[in-house]
Amino acid sequence: MVQCYDDFCRELLNAGFSLGGGSDKGIYAVVPFDWTEQPAGTPVRWHTGDPETDPWEWRMCVLEERSDIAYAKVFFRSSGYITEEWYSYFLVVRRQGMSFEEAWEEGRVSELSWRIYNAVQENGRVPMHEIKRLAGLRDETSAHIEKAMTDLQMGMFLTICGRQQKRNAYGELYGWSSTVFCTPEEFWHREFDDLPDCDQAIQKICARVSQLNPSAQERRIRKFIYG
Repeated sequence: MVQCYDDFCRELLNAGFSLGGGSDKGIYAVVPFDWTEQPAGTPVRWHTGDPETDPWEWRMCVLEERSDIAYAKVFFRSSGYITEEWYSYFLVVRRQGMSFEEAWEEGRVSELSWRIYNAVQENGRVPMHEIKRLAGLRDETSAHIEKAMTDLQMGMFLTICGRQQKRNAYGELYGWSSTVFCTPEEFWHREFDDLPDCDQAIQKICARVSQLNPSAQERRIRKFIYG
């Protein structure tokens, strides 16, 4: 069981991917317990604010301190981590060989998701409060916005890249931090032109899940892969 942030990163890089949120959801999680549990044998505890031992802090630590781990709502419409080595295998399955524009033309993308994606794609790395302004989301409900943001992350068209506070008229930071989003292309500083074969990617992920969790059910694995 991991003892600290460095242990977490080491185990995650070895595994290739992990569920977040303190549950393996029948697949795999580097930290398989949540804030309600305090297992013996590790100082790791949720929501203490200690970046060395609090998994809630680690989700931002990997984004702000490293360049080889992505974090977003990518598994079961919930949080998860994917390392750089494994990212393309999931992306090729989720995008099904389509660009965002092609997915839009095929009817796989909602009008709201289209507006949000374009606001981010045109502006690089954008905090959520700015996305709402740039995409003209004033009249949209929070539930609709949240669904669209999750859809875009699950489709691996957007990913989280950090956090940022608002600025007042004097340029001073204030309030709670807002999640910052960008495209995977911006996050990894690359285009995804040379992707692995989709079927081979599925087989590779299936095999890795079975190594990490031999009791994982096939139906659950497929849901994990396809989103």
